[in-house]
Amino acid sequence: MKRISIVLGVATTSLLLAAFSQANEGHEIDIHKVSAEGVGDKIGSVVLEDSEYGLLLTPKLSDLTPGAHGFHVHENPNCEPAEGDSGEMTAAKAAGGHFDPEETGSHEGPYGEGHLGDLPVLVVNEEGEATTPVLAPRMSVDDLDGHSLMIHEGGDNYSDDPKALGGGGSRMVCGTVNL
Repeated sequence: MKRISIVLGVATTSLLLAAFSQANEGHEIDIHKVSAEGVGDKIGSVVLEDSEYGLLLTPKLSDLTPGAHGFHVHENPNCEPAEGDSGEMTAAKAAGGHFDPEETGSHEGPYGEGHLGDLPVLVVNEEGEATTPVLAPRMSVDDLDGHSLMIHEGGDNYSDDPKALGGGGSRMVCGTVNL
């Protein structure tokens, strides 16, 4: 019985070390609050890692509004405000629209055939923290180079109906990806 415990202990330690080693291979992207006035305080990071099932994004974020939030890759590596359609400065508008290299023009979520930048919804707990990893099956770390990660105020229904781009709302936090 003691031998089994030792073997299990060694196996568990090996698995933990492998997981720790693999986690250190990821790229850590700083995430900041954004507003029409500019890029604000850092609220954490998102670690990007390739897996056999696609891109794994592991958030380590705090100071967010609890609930579901739209999470996307945007075209440009720029989180600065820019003039919006209404002529007013808009938070992180310089990031451009959703990353859509195939020019599908549709928002279908991470498992659909629309924007490649459609990521799974980011869930924020009651303490304002997001720590649950999400998987983007159609992407790899290299796909994000030269783009930005954006989190929106509201959720995402992975459709352009009844509101365009999943109805996620305003841009609230952003991070640039330059690998």
